[in-house]
Amino acid sequence: MKVAVFSVKRYDRVLLREANAAHGHALTFQEAMLGPETVPLAVGYPAVSVFVNDNMGADVLAALAAGGTQLIATRSTGFNHIDLDAAKACGLRVARVTDYSPFAVAEFAVGLILSLNRHIHRAYDRTRNGNFELEGLMGFDLHGRTVGVIGTGKIGRTFAHIMAGFGMRVLGMDAYPSPDFTALGGRYVDLAELMAESDVVSLHCPLTPATRHIIGETSLAAAKPGQLLVNTSRGGLIDTAAAIEALKDRRLGGLAIDVYEQEADLFFRDLSSDIIEDDTIQRLVSFPNVLLTGHQAFFTRDAMFTICRTTIENITAFERGEPLVNEVPT
Repeated sequence: MKVAVFSVKRYDRVLLREANAAHGHALTFQEAMLGPETVPLAVGYPAVSVFVNDNMGADVLAALAAGGTQLIATRSTGFNHIDLDAAKACGLRVARVTDYSPFAVAEFAVGLILSLNRHIHRAYDRTRNGNFELEGLMGFDLHGRTVGVIGTGKIGRTFAHIMAGFGMRVLGMDAYPSPDFTALGGRYVDLAELMAESDVVSLHCPLTPATRHIIGETSLAAAKPGQLLVNTSRGGLIDTAAAIEALKDRRLGGLAIDVYEQEADLFFRDLSSDIIEDDTIQRLVSFPNVLLTGHQAFFTRDAMFTICRTTIENITAFERGEPLVNEVPT
């Protein structure tokens, strides 16, 4: 099957070709993101593969359908970048990667916590400049402290298991409680109690209308003073303006984010020689207790190959008329 693959980096090409070796799809790689200006590149392709920051709004989906596209295979677990109502109206089917490596994201979240708490990133910068002073680098023991986990799916539970291994008390919040979470010693509470009791809060829930800005002015007002907040899930879970205010008045002791609500115009590209016009992200990086990475929590070879393999398998199942087990209901 002819497949137009958008938002492709060098590593995508390598791993997609490897995963496709036994399937034989005709892959056409496009470095550009899919959007209104680039959608003509998909004309004549029955399937397109996209990533998290591709523009999959109603106008793009209508153009895809008009050009002969029938399947959208997103190389991600999340699908909030796709207008599902518009996809249904256009007769487009959507498949995703339901599971790749919960360890990749969970382990990265732990790494962010360790770096944020013990100021490892700042110490690295200092020592490279010959500064071996310890002032300003003091953290706290995680052992005996409390971690709040918002979202206890596979990634959230994997993260909770690791943090329990640090000797932390684990609190959780999820609309769908998991017995596996309680089996590892976790206790479910409401958002207010989780924020008030937790020294560290990590976000692992999907972005939905119900969870958008779940961390905002109200929840941050209830936060335990000095709390560390980590987000490796979706940028829209945090009201960034409210988080900045919480950093300014010291309610938050630190913020580590691998995702950002307006990341589509920034992430996965080199802007080191450009003027970044996003004042909010410029404000964030000005804080000494903010750690920002560019949506790399998923980025291990294990996870990336699983993502590519599953994407190719989704396309093959569609081509053969087999059940699309990873289909997103529209």
